[in-house]
Amino acid sequence: MERDLMASGAGEWSTAQMDDYETLISTTDVELLKRAWRNEKAAPEILPFEEALVKRAKEQIQLMEETVDEFAETGHDPLIASLYQMDLDRAQFLLRSYLRVRLQKIEKLMFYIWKSDTYHHRLSTEEEKFAERCIRDIGKHLEETVLSKLPDNYQSLLKQSIISEEDDMVPEPQLDTFVVAKCQRATRPLFLDGSRQSAGFDNRDDHFQMVPGDLCILRYRPFQEELMSGNISLV
Repeated sequence: MERDLMASGAGEWSTAQMDDYETLISTTDVELLKRAWRNEKAAPEILPFEEALVKRAKEQIQLMEETVDEFAETGHDPLIASLYQMDLDRAQFLLRSYLRVRLQKIEKLMFYIWKSDTYHHRLSTEEEKFAERCIRDIGKHLEETVLSKLPDNYQSLLKQSIISEEDDMVPEPQLDTFVVAKCQRATRPLFLDGSRQSAGFDNRDDHFQMVPGDLCILRYRPFQEELMSGNISLV
């Protein structure tokens, strides 16, 4: 009904223009963006950047902004204009929330992300520049205010002392944290210890398989591959 009202109030638009608009604000992309935001917010690690989805979302927002501006200039029914404005506000909120939660993770895990090829490659070009700038600025700040005043053995930004074999001052993603997952497509057999399916699968009793609609609370680690493949989503 909402779409019928909007279409009737936009009679001056050509059929092609209305078709383009309806295609770009399809529910599918809105739901995909919402799912990407929820997944990113719930996952303890940074997930691969949804480049294609973000590009489409930006195109949607640009078209909706042009539509709202045109409705305001031509004096369309305020109700129709408000419905388009609601679509615009929702798309902007989801996109900003998705990008914001990723930046927050980068700030928290910047050193670990930067030294890991796996996580580094999950960043967008803009996020890479942001992470690099954060590392440079924080490193400079700590060097000037704290590290330069400590004994030589304790001036490392990444290690507690020079005798440390690993970067023990670098926060890591807590992959064993508990999350809530909803199944979108049937998963492969999942083991509670996070291991893969093996030849001895039938002899183990610590496995389970999710089917569409299942809701499960478990540690994140066993869900990693299923989340990346789109078989499950986090809530």
